[in-house]
Amino acid sequence: MLLLKDLLLSAGIAMFVVAAAILGYDSYLLIAWQRKRLHPDPEAGAPGQAPAMRWRTSVAFAMLAWAPLLVSAGIVIVPSGMAGVRVSQTRGTLPGILYPGVHFVAPMVERVELFNTRDQLFTTGLGEDGPAKGAAKGEPLNVQAKEGLTLGLAITVRYQIDPKRLDYIQANLPQPLEKEIVPPVVATAWRELVPNYTVREVFSARREEIRQRSADIIRQRLAADGIVVKEVMLRDIELPEEYAKGLESLLLKEQENDRMGVETELHQKQVKIAEADAEANKVQQVKQAEGQAAVRVLQAKSESDAMQYTLPLKQKQIEQSKLEAEARKEATVKNAEAAGEAKLIDSKAEMERRKLLAQAEAERIRLTAAADAERMTSESAILKQNPLLINKIVAERLSDKLQIMMVPADGKFFFTNDVLRGIGATNHVSQSDDVEDGKPQQ
Repeated sequence: MLLLKDLLLSAGIAMFVVAAAILGYDSYLLIAWQRKRLHPDPEAGAPGQAPAMRWRTSVAFAMLAWAPLLVSAGIVIVPSGMAGVRVSQTRGTLPGILYPGVHFVAPMVERVELFNTRDQLFTTGLGEDGPAKGAAKGEPLNVQAKEGLTLGLAITVRYQIDPKRLDYIQANLPQPLEKEIVPPVVATAWRELVPNYTVREVFSARREEIRQRSADIIRQRLAADGIVVKEVMLRDIELPEEYAKGLESLLLKEQENDRMGVETELHQKQVKIAEADAEANKVQQVKQAEGQAAVRVLQAKSESDAMQYTLPLKQKQIEQSKLEAEARKEATVKNAEAAGEAKLIDSKAEMERRKLLAQAEAERIRLTAAADAERMTSESAILKQNPLLINKIVAERLSDKLQIMMVPADGKFFFTNDVLRGIGATNHVSQSDDVEDGKPQQ
């Protein structure tokens, strides 16, 4: 849209230039013809008819040039952070707000007054970056305290113009607002408020209260004019030099007094704490003594109650012991009787066992004798059938180191014959002895 406005403006200006160029060219031709007519040239001949001025063409271009110019004048662009109101040449300020964007107005009849709707600052006194905006040469705002002393205040007011009331501001308030309205209202508010307080109160004791009250007053007064106050800051206070020195010494004494008061209060609290600790220890000891006495009473009562149950229990234990002794006595007697009976039974069983063993031994001997008799009978029968077996048996019983040799019994080997004869004689003598003793001959 801005490009279109520039194009329309350029087109209108170009048409005016073309119209002026046409008239200038025709004027040049007319002046040249008049020169030729006044100073004719014989060789060139007569100058001819005078050239005509193209007034209609120039007027037409001039009239057409107004169209793009009027259209361009009717296009108004409100930039960001701004707002505007329409001011008519015939009706004055028109209602309605023009916010950032493109708007159309009646050209040559209406114009648009723009206002900055961003947050703005009014500052008195030197700021961090030098002289403050809105203050002459960075001077602070001079006010008088209750004592009549002059104080220099470094103040900053952050405010914004209410976009909804721009038509009222344009129609009723002097412009610009940042110079005509805000500084007088701020200065008046502080100069009306500070004389109600002493320098000490303004400087330290009630500084925040004064700032808050001044902010309320400034906000209320400027709000009626469509200005929204967002914050009022009291950055610094410039005291008179002599008063500053006296105040510094006074503040030092007050600080010392406050310190001593704090220390005194601290000591008093420590005394109270010690008293409370002593009282607590006393109460604790009393409670402990009462508790111990109560415990002892309870122990005595419990022991007394326990004795009521302990005596019958002891009696029952004594009776139980008597019964257990009698039971042990009866058990001992019965055990002795049982042991005697057991020993009797054991002796009878032992006698029976020995009897059985004797019978078994006798039976064994009888059977062994019968077996031996039978064996000897069989051996005698075998020896009768084989007399040479005697030699073998004798040789085996003489020594286990002798080797058995079978030799003929024809008398050629005298040693063998002598041995056999000696054995035969021995057998004969033993058989005769057995006959004399009455034993049967085997």
